[in-house]
Amino acid sequence: MLTLITVAAAVSSGIYLSTVVLYFTRIVQISPMQVGVGLSVAGAACVVSNVLVGKISDRRGPLGVLRGSLLVGAAATIGFLAVDGFAIYLVVIPAAAAAQACVQLLISAMIPRVVTNRANEFRAYIRSVLNVGLAIGIGLAAVAVQLDSALLYRAAIVIAAVFLTAAIPLVGRLPELGPATATADHHGDRWLALRDRPYLALTAVDGVLSLQYRIQSVAIPLWIIGATAAPRWSIAAIDMLNIAIVVLFQVRASRRIVDAAAAGIALRRGGWAFLVACVLLATAHGHGGWVAVLILGAGAAVLSVGELWQTAGGFEASNVLAPPQDIGQYLGVFGIGLRMADAVGPALLTWLCISVGVIGWYVAGCILLAAGLLAPAVIRWAESTRERYALTPAL
Repeated sequence: MLTLITVAAAVSSGIYLSTVVLYFTRIVQISPMQVGVGLSVAGAACVVSNVLVGKISDRRGPLGVLRGSLLVGAAATIGFLAVDGFAIYLVVIPAAAAAQACVQLLISAMIPRVVTNRANEFRAYIRSVLNVGLAIGIGLAAVAVQLDSALLYRAAIVIAAVFLTAAIPLVGRLPELGPATATADHHGDRWLALRDRPYLALTAVDGVLSLQYRIQSVAIPLWIIGATAAPRWSIAAIDMLNIAIVVLFQVRASRRIVDAAAAGIALRRGGWAFLVACVLLATAHGHGGWVAVLILGAGAAVLSVGELWQTAGGFEASNVLAPPQDIGQYLGVFGIGLRMADAVGPALLTWLCISVGVIGWYVAGCILLAAGLLAPAVIRWAESTRERYALTPAL
């Protein structure tokens, strides 16, 4: 059931990601600046809601919270159709984005409780399934985007809401899950994760590494258009290459990552892969035709391999270093790193990789490598302090 819920949420998310900017700018006629402001508010809402929902799921159990998140997401998504100005937009966009983020958080928090044997491999499987769902959603939205039809945009939005609604009854088929542990009441009044400095450091490291997602979605398309003569279809081809690599190899990449130390090594490997990818992508500057396509494809492939290692390492470290009784709030805090990368990454990488150019790509690669090299030391620090934070008395 977790798999089906993941697919449903991912399809909805894929439609959302592909249509939200174009629908609100071209169909609803909200200015690009206002759309950007709304997405920034949505990012902040994701950060706050992840921490709060994680904490509530620890105290009350995750199933009811998951149902509520799916319901809010479906209602907010269908609410896109009612938007006729900036005020309503500023309500529904943060609600939809936060609900989707909370669904992903709750699924991650439930995995170690539902799957007791080789949970790390199941996390990798869920990651692959997530990418399949995203690809389906993007494909469904592609028709509306290509034809630029108001009717088709609205149909895609309805489909996204239907997928979220369809996932709600599936929650009832999951095993009944109460509070995280019998001691949840003892820990429920603490914001322990926000005081756990080693875990916050791990969150920051993963947040920096998560800039690679924005390289894929922002820097590479702009680089292809502005610095190479590669055909525009190569942008979509690179996106599909990334999805294919993650779907086919995420489980395999995660099999040997069975503890925190192995997670640190995986994050370090990811840092090296991101550096190599940035160097390769920079090399495409000035090239055209198939030469540029091949260079860009090689760089994107290495970037995707780094993503495999980062995702596997981040999943394992964030889970094994979180006290079981506070798993929800800890994973909520860990998600802040990704959300900050979403907020900062587009502007930073546009400046470095596009405005600065080739040297900027090298700088971006070195930043990612530095985070990867720090990861093992940060994880060792976190491991050495687990007993202290797990046993901290309630405030």
